[in-house]
Amino acid sequence: MSTGLGQEIVSVVNKLQDVFSTIGSSGSQIDLPQICVLGSQSSGKSSVLENIVGRDFLPRGTGIVTRRPLVLQLIHRPTAAPQANGSATQLNGTDKFANENEWGEFLHLPGQKFYDFTKIREEIARDTEAKTGRNAGISPQPINLRIISPNVLTLTLVDLPGLTKVPVGDQPKDIEKQIKDMLMKYISRPSCIILAVTAANTDLANSDGLKLAREVDPEGTRTIGVLTKVDLMDQGTDVVDILAGRVIPLRLGYVPVVNRGQRDIDTSKSIASALEGERQFFENHLSYKGKAQYCGTPFLARKLNLILMQHIRSTLPDIKARISQQLAKFNAELASLGGPMGDGSSGNVVLSVITEFTNEFRTVIDGNTNDLSLNELSGGARISFVFHELFNNGVKSIDPFDQVKDGDIRTILYNSSGSTPSLFVGTQAFEVIVKQQIKRLEEPGLKCCQLVYDELIRILGQLLQKIQVFRRYPALRERFNSVVVNFFKTAMTPTTKLVSDMVSMQACYVNTTHPDFLGGHRAMAIVQDRLNANKPPPPQADPKTGKLAPGQINNNRDLDVDAKKDEPSFFGSFFSAAKKGQPKKAGPIMEAPPTVIRPQSALSERETMETEVIKLLIHSYFNIVKREMIDMVPKAIVLTLVNHSKEDLQRELLQELYKPEVLDELLKESEFVVNRRKEVVSMVAALNKAEEIVAGV
Repeated sequence: MSTGLGQEIVSVVNKLQDVFSTIGSSGSQIDLPQICVLGSQSSGKSSVLENIVGRDFLPRGTGIVTRRPLVLQLIHRPTAAPQANGSATQLNGTDKFANENEWGEFLHLPGQKFYDFTKIREEIARDTEAKTGRNAGISPQPINLRIISPNVLTLTLVDLPGLTKVPVGDQPKDIEKQIKDMLMKYISRPSCIILAVTAANTDLANSDGLKLAREVDPEGTRTIGVLTKVDLMDQGTDVVDILAGRVIPLRLGYVPVVNRGQRDIDTSKSIASALEGERQFFENHLSYKGKAQYCGTPFLARKLNLILMQHIRSTLPDIKARISQQLAKFNAELASLGGPMGDGSSGNVVLSVITEFTNEFRTVIDGNTNDLSLNELSGGARISFVFHELFNNGVKSIDPFDQVKDGDIRTILYNSSGSTPSLFVGTQAFEVIVKQQIKRLEEPGLKCCQLVYDELIRILGQLLQKIQVFRRYPALRERFNSVVVNFFKTAMTPTTKLVSDMVSMQACYVNTTHPDFLGGHRAMAIVQDRLNANKPPPPQADPKTGKLAPGQINNNRDLDVDAKKDEPSFFGSFFSAAKKGQPKKAGPIMEAPPTVIRPQSALSERETMETEVIKLLIHSYFNIVKREMIDMVPKAIVLTLVNHSKEDLQRELLQELYKPEVLDELLKESEFVVNRRKEVVSMVAALNKAEEIVAGV
């Protein structure tokens, strides 16, 4: 591949990085191919980068110097005018001719060129402190630096903060975790090439950079190793085994380099001199001279250029697809926010949102929705659940005799017959008790109304969340919510009245001719059969003689010699046995009735029969009423609340919202929407620009 074509491909990614950096976090949604430099603080990362650039431009010092990722775009630009010795001009940062052909630019300072590389170092330190402060804090927000020079190969590198383990000074205690999390965010992307820098005079197995790289790239397919400080190894040792892949193999291999030492930096040894010293070291070293062309910083730069170029070519189709996907997504969001300028007349917006809301409301209740949930009931199905499960079971669970006991029925029977004891089962007692029980159905009926009202409010809340326009206009959303809730509340008044009236209708007229009603004669026969079934069997005659046994005659009395005992009185159970057994006094026995007359003994046979008949009749009629209420209450609620809402809600909204005097107030956009629109507009512009950039490749 020609150098010009390779440079063009790398420059495409550089342009994309610039585009996405201008819109901040949205750039992270499309991972661009880049080389991330990884290593511990003392591994020599900065020296490697400065040797590749051929300039001193990175801040130096103790502790964490690199506290923000530095996206370093190297752009090869041929010299504008002929020069005798490119490397000579490179050495002299004050040389006018060199300054015209070599400079740096920061993305956060557009249009400003830095010809003095010392100023670049100062600007990196200044901008780092501006974002992270002076207390050695770190930030994931990158600094974008572009260096244009005839002495570099077109390359994109990301200098990441060095790995550290022990907090120094006023660094936060979790500084190691903070740095690791930031590094993992970069190197875990499949589009990232990892440049793991390790000092050759330390054990490779303990390399922090390689250890972290293997966590995200266990096969070593996208990691390239750089071995620094090769010249500081003990006499007689070398890195040949590592280079041959016999220690920790990497698919992209290792490159050994020799950097300037601290003393060289302190004495201002030029990078050109250092590169020359590096070349001589590898050409003259016994272990490396046979492969010297594969060692050193110039080879590393060429290798990185080639790797990045090939990597970009393989990932470009995916980048194109992601850009198109993101563009469609943000264009759709921009349309929901009213377009780039927030266009749309206020009247049209209100009309369209009323129409959309009422259509959605009907659809949710009727169940004809496209986004039906697979996991839970929603909309009209929940209202149906209220009717056919909650209300149905609630009414069926009411027992007419959980509050009215047999003794109470006996008392009501006597009271309902007035001054003349009834010959047959009292109709009035039946009506009194059954009406009391019918009135108990009002509570579940009104509760059913409230539950359906709650479901309509629930649907309202879901639609306010779902319809995009409400996010744009919070005042419209609040007013919309208020109008609809008040409409539901107003509709609840006739609904609850209708349900209460239905209960009153059932209670005011007891229809004993209902075809499903048991009837008095049938109830009497059923009770008589039950009572007879519980009596002991009659005495059996002797099969031989046909006569009763002597002890069975007259209840163990062979002869009826005693005077016939009186039948128990009609009100016998209202007097205690003690009073009956008192000795007779001379003269007529008659006392004033007590202040309170209550039953004193168990039910007599007659009272038991009458009570059972009343209970049977109440049970039969109450079941009829319950069935009718279970059928009619949902119909009443649907008529006056649900259908009324479906049919008349749109008219109510138009009357309350479509008024010239309130339209402008309702359509004030929220601050969030205004800011979000700006973000989305910039994202769409950036993605359009990115699409143009990749379209030509």
